[in-house]
Amino acid sequence: MQLIDTHVHVNFESFDADFDAVRDRWRSAGIVRLVHSCVRPEEFEKTRSIADLVPELSFAVGLHPLEAHRWTTQTASEIARLAQSDPRVAAIGETGLDFYKSDDVDRQREAFWEQLKIARQLDLAVIVHCRDAAADAADLLRKFWSENGPVRGVMHCWTGTPEETQWFLDLGFYISFSGVVTFKNAGSVRKSAILVPNDRLLVETDCPFLSPVPKRKEKRNEPAYVRYVAEYIAELRQTPVETLAAETTQNAVDCFNLNER
Repeated sequence: MQLIDTHVHVNFESFDADFDAVRDRWRSAGIVRLVHSCVRPEEFEKTRSIADLVPELSFAVGLHPLEAHRWTTQTASEIARLAQSDPRVAAIGETGLDFYKSDDVDRQREAFWEQLKIARQLDLAVIVHCRDAAADAADLLRKFWSENGPVRGVMHCWTGTPEETQWFLDLGFYISFSGVVTFKNAGSVRKSAILVPNDRLLVETDCPFLSPVPKRKEKRNEPAYVRYVAEYIAELRQTPVETLAAETTQNAVDCFNLNER
């Protein structure tokens, strides 16, 4: 059984001391590809150096909504330049809206909009972070679609309600679930995980965050643990985990054009 972890942050310092062991564990667990997300463009060089050592790693470049205070007129140009500098770049992001930890609404919307433009111009997927902002994000995406045309992408680490999930499915997005789906109080997330069609479902760890059950007590999450997410969702959806693994792997390839990376 093979899986793709569609959202990792293995450039974080918590992986520096034992990165080789972490890599060996994900390979032993059948994780054949990973998509490395980006919080700030400044992460690009370290991420690229990791990809030089790990051929199964594709990556993104973008600005996280909680970093939107860093956005300037030069940021968009820098993201576009970096995205075109390496064929392993599979996406723009992570971008999006986060009103849970920040009320910098206008700057977040500007950064999100401009990164959507880059993704469309370069025919790249967009990785969307959305927390306490589903209605605003859906409205912004609908407006962008009407003015510029669609962009393919993924709602990552999705925790929305079934109704909110449908908004983004209607926009053509993939929906990716993390270890949150295994948490005791995640009943609404589980309903969403059942709702998503087979051809729109993705799995991820968002490591080093959000370790899934049964690794919940471990402070650091890692890519090998995406198997627990896949197994849990397969049980929810009453489908063999091998089938879910094959479907989510193909969906990741399609979303991020991984056959070209």
